[in-house]
Parts: sequence; structure tokens; C-alpha cells
Amino acid sequence: MRVSSPVGRWVLLTTVLGSSMALLDSTVVNVALPHIGLDLNADLPVLQWTINAYMLTLAGLILLGGALGDRFGRRRVFVIGVVWFSVASLLCGLAPNAGLLIASRALQGIGGALLTPGSLALIQATFHPDDRARAVGLWSGFGGVGAAIGPFVGGWLVDGPGWRWVFFLNVPLAAVCVPVALRHVPESRDPRAHGRFDVLGSALGALALAGVTYALIAAPGQGVSPAVIVPAVLGVLLGVAFVYVERRRPDPMLPLDIFASHQFTAVNAVTLCVYAAFSGFFFLSVLQFQVVVGYSALAAGTALLPTTVLMLLLSARSGELGRRIGPRIPLTVGPLLAAAGMLLMTRVGVGAVYWRDVLPALLVLGLGMVALVAPLTATVLASVEVERAGLASGINNAAARAAGLIAVAALPLLAGMGPEAYRSAARFSETFGRAMPICAGVLVVGAIIAWCTVRSDVLEQAPPEAAAPPAGAPPVEKAAEEAAGEAAEEKAAVPRRPCRPECAYHCGVGAPPLDPGNLGNPGGPGT
Repeated sequence: MRVSSPVGRWVLLTTVLGSSMALLDSTVVNVALPHIGLDLNADLPVLQWTINAYMLTLAGLILLGGALGDRFGRRRVFVIGVVWFSVASLLCGLAPNAGLLIASRALQGIGGALLTPGSLALIQATFHPDDRARAVGLWSGFGGVGAAIGPFVGGWLVDGPGWRWVFFLNVPLAAVCVPVALRHVPESRDPRAHGRFDVLGSALGALALAGVTYALIAAPGQGVSPAVIVPAVLGVLLGVAFVYVERRRPDPMLPLDIFASHQFTAVNAVTLCVYAAFSGFFFLSVLQFQVVVGYSALAAGTALLPTTVLMLLLSARSGELGRRIGPRIPLTVGPLLAAAGMLLMTRVGVGAVYWRDVLPALLVLGLGMVALVAPLTATVLASVEVERAGLASGINNAAARAAGLIAVAALPLLAGMGPEAYRSAARFSETFGRAMPICAGVLVVGAIIAWCTVRSDVLEQAPPEAAAPPAGAPPVEKAAEEAAGEAAEEKAAVPRRPCRPECAYHCGVGAPPLDPGNLGNPGGPGT
């Protein structure tokens, strides 16, 4: 199918609408947090759970969501995800209390885990290979515009009809998206998809994150008590069980042998650092703007526009620069620039002037994000076999969301924010001033990891790395071992061309884009 065909345009419209729901949600809800707290008489832990309930289910289930689409039909699972997401959004908007809002946000994350991988998978499966790069470029470009205007739209809704309309906004988008998808988007499946779904692994991973997150959020108010220690220990034990199950299963959600690639492991460590810092920053900054500086929700949302606009305008060029000079320098300089931007944010307090105090910090932060996000995605794809690029991108995306989840839970604890901190401008400003250096320090750690571990030539060639079989795998016959060894030697004799990203625009502040990539020409341009 071609982009210029009527069906091609319908497919693009459907996928842009569906992915925009999740992209908008990742930016607009933060702007509404102070108003949610005041309206529901909620303390800071409720605001943390309003963000984390969504990220918890999304991070825990996004790999499973992609596998469901491959098996049962990408359009079917995508449509189910859009409907689920919109119904959960409606429940969020109607929630009469904090408990129901948090539960609805967790349901919303399940819908996001179904529709987020499905939107790009539909494009990959539908368009002719010659048009696929153009289709993905249009999809990521329009999605970038949606992410850029999200904080502005969220602020306008919060100051106008109210914070509940931040969630109601998804309902009309779904009302357009679903009929178009059912009428115009062809169904597709992966004929190679087989085996059982790793439901146990998904559940253990999500529960492990939930236990640790609960303990971190409860700690400021509960102190060292059984209410904190028990879920923390339980979360750690469930995490150990998750690793054990994934090593033993023949078809795991997270194949641990993929981490035999040292470059893949290194770039995921960088991902954990940078997206933990970014998530903590965007969670606290909108509270600082509204609680301390005195901005309206619209002004707070508009204040954040420079970061996403810079990413929209410059991310494609950043990706090209990373291909020319290698990812090591961008992945080192980018976090350092972002760290400098966060340190500049410590000047933002009562009486801050936007052009003098806020804008310089956001411009420096935005340039840091521009420098690192596109090369990070390219390095993830180039670090593994081409056949596993989609899996690698999904793992990297889930890792970023898990890092953000832990950061939103842990940062108030580390900065000394009590449950009532955001109700006092002076108290919140003091703790915000402690939180920004913590975020900057995490970014510096990410820069050090990148400089010490990421190779400059990883995007030029990507020779296959031998992976040890997972522990507990059944032994193979000697003849099979010899045949596998000969095949590996033949494969290693021919350097593998790196897998190139297909998404040209990177505007998501909560996670790197899902990008299955394609086998690029080493000397040719990217998408």
C-alpha cells in the first residue's frame, strides 16, 4: 500500500489519532496535578500515584501488548486498546475521589499498553517497503506536533472547563479513530508468532514495580514501619522471581540473553538514568510553576513548550549528527547539558521572571534532550540483531517508563517532601531546590556510563555478539552445537549493517519512541 492512496491516508489518520491519545496523556496530566489535588483534597502521594498508576501498568504490559497484536491481529488489539483507553479516560474524568481516579489511571495504562505498540505496527505491516519510511516519518512528525502542544492544550482545559476535561479529551479522539480503523485499516498478523504468552512474567514484573513504588511513596508519611518495609521487601522478592521465571521460560517476555550485547546493556543503563531524571523533572516542575511561581495551568503548560519544540525541530538533525560522529559524544554531552538545565532551574522561585529565569533553563535542558534521544534510539537498534530490533526498542521503552515510575516515587522522598509539601509555596520551593541537583546528578551518572561504555563506531557496523544460552535451557546435541558454531562463524565473517531508526522525530519526554527500525544503508541518509 502507498502513502498517497486513499487507504494509506486513512491508516495514517488512524494511527496518528491513536498514538496522539497516549502522547497527549503523557504531558497534559502533569499540568493538571495541582488542580486535581485541590479539588479532591489530596496530598502529594495521591498526585504521585495519579502519574505512577498509569506508568506502572503501561511499563509492565507494553511488551505483552505488542505480542498480542502480532498473534491476534494488530488492528483488533489496537482498536481494543483505543476503546479501553477512552473508557478509562472517561472514568478518570468522572472519578469522585482519589481512589477511583488512581484505579482508573491504572486501567488507562492497560489501554496504552495495547494501543502504543499497535499504532506503529499497523504502519509497518500495511505500507509498501518503499513508502514505509515516509509513512513512519509522517506518523512521528504529526505525533511530535501533538506532544509539543500537549502541555498548552492541557493548561487551557484546566483553566477553562476544568481538569476533568484533560481526560474527557480522549473520548472524541477515540470516537473518530475506532470507526475509521474498523472501516479502512486492513488486518494483519505475524505468522511467526507462536507459543504461550508470558502472562506470569508480565504480572511478576508489574507487581515488583508496584511493591517498590508503594514503599517509596509511603515512606515520607509512614517512616520506617511495616507499611513501608513489607511492600519493599515483597517488591524485591518479586523482582528476583521475575528474573528467575524469565531465565527458565522457553518464550519469555524479556529474553535475558539479549543483554549479552554489552552495547545494548550499556545504552539501557544510560536510558534508566536520563529518563529517571526527566520524569522527576517534569513531575515537579509543573508543581513549582503553579505552587511557587504562581503561574496558571495554561502558563505552566506553555512554559514547557521550548523543550518539546526544540525536539520537534532538531531531533532529525541530531540523529544524522549521531550517525556521522558516533553516539558516544551525543550520549555524553546530552545528559550533561540537561543536567546544567536542571541546575539552572534552582533559580526559579517566588518572583521568577520567565525570560530571565525559566526560559534559559528550559532551552539548555531541551538542547540536552535533542542531543541524546535520537542517538540513544539508534544505538539501541544497532546493538542487537536486526530481527530483534523491535524487541530491543520495546525493552528500552519499558525501561525508560520503569525508571520514570521509580523516579516519581523516590524523588520526593530523597528531597524531603512531606505529604503536604505542595500546599506551601515556601516549603515546596525549598525541597524543589534540593530535587533538581539530585536529577542533575543522575544525569551526570548517565553521561559517565555513556562515555565509558558506548562505542563511537556502533552505528557504523554492528557485528553479531555471541549470546550464551539462557540458564536452565535444555542441553543440545554435540552435532547441533557444531552446526550452530559453524553458522555463527559464517555469520560473524560478514559484518552486519546496523539497523537504522525509522522515526525521524523524537518528542516524547517520558520515554524514547518505539521504533522497530530497518536495515539501513551505511552510507545513506536516515529517515
